[in-house]
Parts: sequence; structure tokens; C-alpha cells
Amino acid sequence: MNKRAKFELRKPLVLWSLTLAVFSIFGALRTGAYMVYILMTKGLKQSVCDQSFYNGPVSKFWAYAFVLSKAPELGDTIFIILRKQKLIFLHWYHHITVLLYSWYSYKDMVAGGGWFMTMNYGVHAVMYSYYALRAAGFRVSRKFAMFITLSQITQMLMGCVINYLVFYWMQHDQCHSHFQNIFWSSLMYLSYLVLFCHFFFEAYIGKMRKTTKAE
Repeated sequence: MNKRAKFELRKPLVLWSLTLAVFSIFGALRTGAYMVYILMTKGLKQSVCDQSFYNGPVSKFWAYAFVLSKAPELGDTIFIILRKQKLIFLHWYHHITVLLYSWYSYKDMVAGGGWFMTMNYGVHAVMYSYYALRAAGFRVSRKFAMFITLSQITQMLMGCVINYLVFYWMQHDQCHSHFQNIFWSSLMYLSYLVLFCHFFFEAYIGKMRKTTKAE
């Protein structure tokens, strides 16, 4: 396996990334519009605790599509292996745990899911657009990659905040969830936060320091 030549797969990778980018853009627009509407008309608590996201006329499709999309997104890993790129722990851990948690939570229609999905759609819309441009051979500023990682870190921070709000309001019977779900979700988001912060430091801050010392 180590001796084989790597596959370039440039065109399939462009098509793959572009497909996921378009899917994520539409998902972000549709779920984002719904969540902003609930937030502006009914307030923060309702936007976090309201279960209508799972069965609304438009949002229910994008909620279901989100859960289903986590399986094909594992295709990212296949491209990394076939192209003989470095497969880091953060990549496969993130993909597998998101898939398991999404399927686990969707069946219970737990509170907070609307924001979790909307944030993920939004970050993926930018991320896969970046991947598509890179795969197509366009030179993209390193600052764009830094922005994506910072967006992911922000997403994880917000995920922790939402979990806290769900837990707090659940104590007053105002949010539908259960302790097990909040525990696993919080553990997942905290682990992502640590891993993405570590990745940001290693990929950007650490390299910038090495470059400065070399000069």
C-alpha cells in the first residue's frame, strides 16, 4: 500500500467538493432563514428549545438531509487515502463522531439541533467551497484556510454554549432533551474545541513562528 503511486483524482475531487459545497450552501440558507425567523419572532429560548425545526414544512427536509449526508461525507477520507495525503486524528474522529451523534440525536428530536445543524451547514458551505477551489488549481490565500479553522473553533464554542442553555432550560421543563444526550454532545464539542485549537496553533501559529525565526 505504501509503495503504490498516489492517485491525483483532481476532477473527481473538484466534483465531490463542489457538490458538497452547493448542498451545504442551500442547507445553510434554508435552515439559517428558519432559525433567524424563530430567533427574531420568538426569542433565543424558543430558537434553542423549539422542536418544530424537525417537522417544519421546509426545515424537516434539511434536517433529514443533514443526518443522511454524514455518511457520504466519509468520502473525504477515501480521497485522502487514495491521494496519499496525511490522515490526521482530528479528521476521522470528527467525521465518525458527528455521524454517530447526528443519528443518535435525530430520532429523539432533541433541543438545540436546529442551531447545531445550521452552524454545521454554514461552516461546510465555506469549507467545501475552499476545497473545490484548491482542487481545481486556484491559488487561495492562506488567510482563507485560517478563517475556516477559526469558524470551526467558533462553532465548537457556540455548541458548548447551546448545550449549557439546553441543560439549564431542561431543568425548568422548557427544553426537550435528556442528560445522556447533553453529556455526549458537550463531551464531543469540547473535544472538537481542543483539537481544532491545537490544529490552528500547529498549522498556523507554529509555522509563522518558525518562519519568523528563519528570517
